[in-house]
Amino acid sequence: MAVTVREITGEELDQLVIQGKVLVDFYSKTCGPCKMLSFVLKDIAKGIDDTEIVMLDYDVNKEAVEKYGVSGYPTLIFFENGQEVERMKGLQQKPVILQMIKAG
Repeated sequence: MAVTVREITGEELDQLVIQGKVLVDFYSKTCGPCKMLSFVLKDIAKGIDDTEIVMLDYDVNKEAVEKYGVSGYPTLIFFENGQEVERMKGLQQKPVILQMIKAG
C-alpha cells in the first residue's frame, strides 16, 4: 500500500515523529529545488508503505525550523521512533532518499 505525501504543521510534526518512521521535507514554496524534490518524494511514496512522508513549509513554521535546527531548504530529516536518524540538505535523487529510508 502506497503512502500519501501530505503537508503538516509544526505541531503535527511533534506528534508524528514520536512513532514509527517519518521522512520530513522542510521546503519553501518559492524554492525551485524544493518543487523538484516534491515530485521525487511523490514518486517514492508510490512504492513504500512503512514510512510517513510529510512536508513542512519552512516560511510558515518558524518554531519547528528552530526546534529541529533546520538552516536552509530543502532539508530532509528521517526520524524513527522519535529519534533523528539522518539529515540531508539540498535536492536529492530518488536512490539516495530510498537508501536513507531503508537504512533507518
